[in-house]
Amino acid sequence: MKGFKGIILSGGTGSRFYPVTKSISKQLLAIFNKPMIYYSLSILMMMGIRNILIIVRPDEKKLYQKLLKSGLSLGVKIDYAVQKKPGGIAQSLIIGKKFIGKSNIALILGDNFFYNDNLQNLLMKALKNNKEGATIFTCKSKKPKDFGVIEFFNNNMVKKIVEKPTNPKSNYIVTGLYLYDNQAIELSKSLKLSKRRELEITDLNNLYLNMNSLKVIKMNRVKWMDNGNCDDLLKCSNFVRKTEIRKKNLILSPEKIAFEKGWITKLQLINHYKNFKNSSYGIFLKKYLKSH
Repeated sequence: MKGFKGIILSGGTGSRFYPVTKSISKQLLAIFNKPMIYYSLSILMMMGIRNILIIVRPDEKKLYQKLLKSGLSLGVKIDYAVQKKPGGIAQSLIIGKKFIGKSNIALILGDNFFYNDNLQNLLMKALKNNKEGATIFTCKSKKPKDFGVIEFFNNNMVKKIVEKPTNPKSNYIVTGLYLYDNQAIELSKSLKLSKRRELEITDLNNLYLNMNSLKVIKMNRVKWMDNGNCDDLLKCSNFVRKTEIRKKNLILSPEKIAFEKGWITKLQLINHYKNFKNSSYGIFLKKYLKSH
């Protein structure tokens, strides 16, 4: 199986969070006790991906580097690239061309949240099965018109994907996690700009669909949230808080995932705890260390 590299798209203006995001990236805001970027980073790490590119706005690159540095302390390698202005999700594949090289790609949006006790197995299976073509992950939404909506034939096969339709034909939407083979780079270059003057990820997914190379995974038992505004962020924070208190354990923690995969030692995990010991995050790390 050709190896995968990961991309986290953390560009955009975050205008729905103004005035909060006038001075900081949306993806650096807190979801309970962790920066939002931790959650998408954790998803890629869950999949065993260790080479990761974070795409950010020009004025925010140093903020991400201050938080995550090179990724060495997490047993991964993190590079950074700049998206000068919002140009669509598919543009990230063009921006990341040099980083990607000949690898396949796992692309995730920096504001998406996924959680399920069996999530790692689901993702690893999807990665293994995506030797070629593309895989998208879909779930039901109460507000499908805000997303890319999947339309089905009567036999439940995918007919097409429609970006933010006025009258959605289903309530299944495409989440912000995508797996692509290497040809996604050239396919993205072939896309025409949309009315929003962007390279739409929906158009790329439809290209794969038309080539009979698109796999669709329904995440019916996965908790998915799109942190697009302040209300969504609060709901997500409350969910993480309740889940971690109930489980008495961290969820979607890069440090914990790195340790469990053997990418960092227990001593390195202890050093992480020492940096965070005065915080809620540190308290949970301490509990985890005592049990391991």
